[in-house]
Amino acid sequence: MDWDKLRIFHAVADAGSLTHAGDKLNLSQSAVSRQIRALEESLDATLFHRHARGLILTEQGELLFDATSAMSKRLDAAAARIRDSEDEVFGVLRVTTTFGFGTLWLAPRLPKLYEQYPDLNIDLMLEERVLDLPMREADVAIRMKEPSQADLVRKRLMTVQMLLYATRSYLDTHGGAPETLEEISKHRLICQTPSAPQVGASASMVRHVMTYNPGSLLTVNNYFGVLQGVLHDLGIGVLPDYVTEDFPDLVPVMSDIESADVPVYLAYPEELRHSKRIAAFRDFVQDEIIAHRKQLRQLGKL
Repeated sequence: MDWDKLRIFHAVADAGSLTHAGDKLNLSQSAVSRQIRALEESLDATLFHRHARGLILTEQGELLFDATSAMSKRLDAAAARIRDSEDEVFGVLRVTTTFGFGTLWLAPRLPKLYEQYPDLNIDLMLEERVLDLPMREADVAIRMKEPSQADLVRKRLMTVQMLLYATRSYLDTHGGAPETLEEISKHRLICQTPSAPQVGASASMVRHVMTYNPGSLLTVNNYFGVLQGVLHDLGIGVLPDYVTEDFPDLVPVMSDIESADVPVYLAYPEELRHSKRIAAFRDFVQDEIIAHRKQLRQLGKL
């Protein structure tokens, strides 16, 4: 098959529109349309259903798009490895992690990484879904469980627990900190929605605390929202323990009530083992975790 036609087909399938694909490729709509027709004729197959709102892939089109997507990701990986043969750390590094860890721990520390590597560009993708690293949906991942995908280099970074937190001002105006879970009935509980995507240890802890009938409830679908509710004196929140260093107003409540340990792993594809960008990011995260744990020890929280 003609590689140039495949490149144009991939752009059209990705954009869902001849016009948008043409804009991306700097080609006219008619030129893009001619290339797609020629590719369909060479394959003796219809690749798109045409309708007023755009283009939809046919079954045969889906098969070809899967192939061109894999090719595109492999080419990106090859280009990354070629760029990484240089001595300097530069270019785009796509990092995926959970919304909570990304917003509350990783993002606030990125200025230090940019100071060290000003030519590095981080594309931070925050979502609970586990992206496919071997298929190059991302370059490196920080996840709250050991990755199950094959052909990955993985390193355990630390362990996280979910604990109950409130602000001192909230506790002072609500009769002090509760000493037993039975007293949670006098307080508002702030937590992730039990049905929201999250680590199992967190969901189990939330369900356990909720059996003691909190006086009121605020559920949010991410930890950033839970943290904001706690910081604004709305109640007692279930939060990961890594927030304590950066938010000193938080006070542990009933510290014996905790989730099971949640392991935190860093992982990246085997083929990027020698990537200088990966190495720079890995070393940065490890150094920050060492500093984080040292700070917690100094605060008597570890």
